[in-house]
Amino acid sequence: MKKRVYLIAAVVSGALAVSGCTTNPYTGEREAGKSAIGAGLDSLVGAALGGGVGYYMDVQEAKLRDKMRGTGVSVTRSGDNIILNMPNNVTFDSSSATLKPAGANTLTGVAMVLKEYPKTAVNVIGYTDSTGGHDLNMRLSQQRADSVASALITQGVDASRIRTQGLGPANPIASNSTAEGKAQNRRVEITLSPL
Repeated sequence: MKKRVYLIAAVVSGALAVSGCTTNPYTGEREAGKSAIGAGLDSLVGAALGGGVGYYMDVQEAKLRDKMRGTGVSVTRSGDNIILNMPNNVTFDSSSATLKPAGANTLTGVAMVLKEYPKTAVNVIGYTDSTGGHDLNMRLSQQRADSVASALITQGVDASRIRTQGLGPANPIASNSTAEGKAQNRRVEITLSPL
């Protein structure tokens, strides 16, 4: 990450040296133009801040991977977002929105990391398979997302950081034509994004 910031700084400095210079009409000396200096500083600040967010999320991801090891919860990265996929067999019984003990224990580990890294928004999304009525699945997926959010809040995560949504059978990650596929689609995803 630091190498990227240094590379950007070198490129910006080179660009300033080549294109941002003017000749002072009073002294005849070459000077860097003020707008070029401002643009260069803005670029450097942006690169440093972007690198800082990336590093913040990198460290948080590493801690989450460590906490989630052996729990059945997958941790993936998509840009600056971290996604925790909590399968139904870890979190809830079939047709239930009550957390299983294993799911509650897993969320304790998640909450520990979230409290350590308060500069992330927490989006909790519940999903179901395609079995049953649409309204029932939408309601159940919302209740599951709310249960996960409540567990995180009970563990001390600031409620203002958390948003919940139930999407029912939308966005399947496997085929709903097999029992195994349906089991994969019944899940809760927690997406962490930089604030």
